[in-house]
Amino acid sequence: MGKYRQQWGISDEFREKVEPLIPAPPRKPASEYRRRPGGGRKPLPPRQAFVAIVFVLRTGIQWRALPKEIFGSPSSIHRYFQQWHQAGFFLRLWQAGLAEYDDMQGIAWQWQSIDGAMCKAPLALEKVGPNPTDRGKKWKQAQFAGGRAWHPVITRRQRSQHA
Repeated sequence: MGKYRQQWGISDEFREKVEPLIPAPPRKPASEYRRRPGGGRKPLPPRQAFVAIVFVLRTGIQWRALPKEIFGSPSSIHRYFQQWHQAGFFLRLWQAGLAEYDDMQGIAWQWQSIDGAMCKAPLALEKVGPNPTDRGKKWKQAQFAGGRAWHPVITRRQRSQHA
């Protein structure tokens, strides 16, 4: 993993805390799984998939831009991400992190505050005025029924005739 492991790597201590939370791959209990010779790629180790997912989330790169030589197939890693998300892995990881932080530092659960807006400010237009990009637009002009006010004098021209 070289350079990427050093910059975006995950400590062994953190990895040990995460591994029990990683969901097992979905399998049918009655089925017997045997890998046929030449039957495709071996599945990625969950540890490698987790490191790649953290790399994507921390750097913000697209899934397809993942270095294949280092992390493996980007589509496989994205599939792991989707499966783990549906299984609730990231929620459990967040909850475990909160619980550990609560044990270490303590979280004031009784007093929490949140700030945000989910709608436009009702008095904003009066204070700031119209949007400057709307200047000069002809909103109030009626559109002609045919789409344009003028029509060509010649209805059509024969392509074979030269003007």
